[in-house]
Amino acid sequence: MNKRYADIIVDISQEKLDKSFQYEIPEELISAVEVGKKVRIPFGKGGRQLTGYVVGISGEPKIAVEKMKAISSVEEQGTEIESRLIALAGWIARNYGSTMNQALKTVLPVKEKQAAREKRYLCLTAPLNVCQEHLELFQKKHYKAKERLLKALMEKENLEYATVTGELKISPQVIRGFVEEQLISMETERCYRTGMPSIKREENPPPLTLSQKKAVEEILEEWKKENPRPCLLKGVTGSGKTAVYMELIDRVLARGEQVIVLIPEISLTYQNVSRFYSRFGDCVSVMNSRLSKGERWDQFERAKNGEISIVIGPRSALFTPFPNLGLILIDEEHEGSYKSEKTPCYHARETAIERACMEHARVVLGSASPSVDSYYRGKTGAYKLVYLEERYGGRSLPKVLVVDLREELKTGNRSIFSSALTEKIRDRLEKKQQVLLFLNRRGYTGFVSCRSCGHVMKCPHCDVSLTSHRNGKLICHYCGYEQAQVQHCPSCGSPYIGGFKAGTQQIETLVQKSFPGARVLRMDADTTRKKDDHEKILSAFAAHEADILIGTQMIVKGHDFPKVTLVGVLAADLSLHNEDYRAAEKTFQLLLQAVGRAGRGELPGEAVIQTYNPEHYSIQAAAAQDYDQFYEAEMSYRLLLDYPPAASMAAIKGACEDEELLTKAMEYLRKYVETIYKKQDLILIGPAPEAVSKVQDLYRQVLYMRHQDREILVKLKNALEKYIAVNSGFRKLYIQFDFNV
Repeated sequence: MNKRYADIIVDISQEKLDKSFQYEIPEELISAVEVGKKVRIPFGKGGRQLTGYVVGISGEPKIAVEKMKAISSVEEQGTEIESRLIALAGWIARNYGSTMNQALKTVLPVKEKQAAREKRYLCLTAPLNVCQEHLELFQKKHYKAKERLLKALMEKENLEYATVTGELKISPQVIRGFVEEQLISMETERCYRTGMPSIKREENPPPLTLSQKKAVEEILEEWKKENPRPCLLKGVTGSGKTAVYMELIDRVLARGEQVIVLIPEISLTYQNVSRFYSRFGDCVSVMNSRLSKGERWDQFERAKNGEISIVIGPRSALFTPFPNLGLILIDEEHEGSYKSEKTPCYHARETAIERACMEHARVVLGSASPSVDSYYRGKTGAYKLVYLEERYGGRSLPKVLVVDLREELKTGNRSIFSSALTEKIRDRLEKKQQVLLFLNRRGYTGFVSCRSCGHVMKCPHCDVSLTSHRNGKLICHYCGYEQAQVQHCPSCGSPYIGGFKAGTQQIETLVQKSFPGARVLRMDADTTRKKDDHEKILSAFAAHEADILIGTQMIVKGHDFPKVTLVGVLAADLSLHNEDYRAAEKTFQLLLQAVGRAGRGELPGEAVIQTYNPEHYSIQAAAAQDYDQFYEAEMSYRLLLDYPPAASMAAIKGACEDEELLTKAMEYLRKYVETIYKKQDLILIGPAPEAVSKVQDLYRQVLYMRHQDREILVKLKNALEKYIAVNSGFRKLYIQFDFNV
């Protein structure tokens, strides 16, 4: 029989063992050893037994066979679920550029078992006549504690251990005596830490509208196919996408399968869990980074054991070890938080589709403003497009007013609040209605614009904004172009040119000064540091304990506040002019989401968008709440410039304490790519400094590659990884690969 050999990753918690080791597969284990299996192996000179994961199998030995050790055994417990996740880790490592160890740490985030929490009970086991005899003896001898315990047990038959030692004040010694005399037995019950809020069940969920039913039917029809496509549910804000999700979940649960619901922000967890728990009850659980280690361990155990059927959480919840996964739902699929910024830089959307393919599950994406990438795939037939065109209950979309801040400046108004927004806030406060004030700071890295005419300092080569650096220079982070900081606008000559400096704290102070008596809440990174801060702020605002909620993007994502009738976007340009080619897309999505928070109850809604660029297509489309208008304009630019999804793009990111060494290394990487790929259809940009060019004493640079075929970029990435591995000069550098950044 031909010998077989396994490549094994040893103990992913050990950084020093970040490579695979080859082991011989004993003949009796050949049928049991597969990629993804957990095995026990002898390791090191002493042959100590360690746990490892099989990441490859071949018939070719990489070292002398006589020096090779053999696998000791295969661990069967939980291996089926783990093997699927390990196979997914292999896909992540190949497609996003990371070591297998890094990928394993991503998909198997719970590395060490936490002590189980248990409840102990004392159960009466002796017959009543025997108990009565003992009770008379205890009374005769004045054993007060024993008498008290036996009376309590004769009344209730079983009691919690904590109640006995606490309320009844019985010592452990007395309890042990009862067990030895066989009067009682000690029973334990596993008590899971859930991190779940207390929520009431919903007895009768509201019926679906005709358009919601149509959307469900279209998706179910796609699911009947042999190879169903991912479904993209594009529904206007307030159209009731969650109701469609719940109906689909009902169908999946009826088949005995499980569901993962991904949401973009921890701040959305409370409201989403409330909705899903009220419908589905105890089979719902939460998975996010705010849970304690014990809570996370318990939820993974419950998922493995089939004790829960629905898990809700941000990106990392995608790796919940469900044994029979049937559906992955990705709400607000356009959100950037679904892309990991740490190695491996995987995208939850693409990874979810791959996991679903591996496990024969289905994927549904939902958004009022889908990512351009997803909508492109829907338009080209890779995804099934499903529409919800009207708001739930026939409610109208909010009216939107675009305010030109250049005109405000001309009238002498230098406040962050335009006259129109100030007037409308006062009106809502008088009517006891609520207001959201949104500061669009996402991606803000220091673009420079003129407050008089709206001119933005842009790179002449890349059509992205230049970024202001502390050294007095304006720099393009795509090609490295730089110029001196300007003191006057090159377009109109105005001295009012610079960056926007206001933050949410300053806005809060201005609101309290401008609208004395208004009750104000602020929600941003500073006010949501603790575990339950999101829930406290959102529940307080939902209970109308505040009139105005000020915040960054976390307040406009998926929240439903029926009493909010006015949304003010204070500075739409803050995300419009960062150095990212997706700046217009992110701006449109944030504005559309922000506008959509108004008028979700019985009262009509209104929104005010303040901007220095009212003519920009992303702002015009957001004001019109017209996604297709935006998509057509944006895709024309992407096609012209070969940006995703018109082409694929990969970023090679380098970091090093030595700036000179980093510059030299990044240039070598570019030259190596040019050497191994001679065709003219590859576009190389850079290397250039990153948006933040130095972090914690590490200088950072990036080299971009663009090509129509992603597989070409993956092959180039593989070649670069080998080149970096064999060249000692790269050992002082940290290199990271990122696709479709």
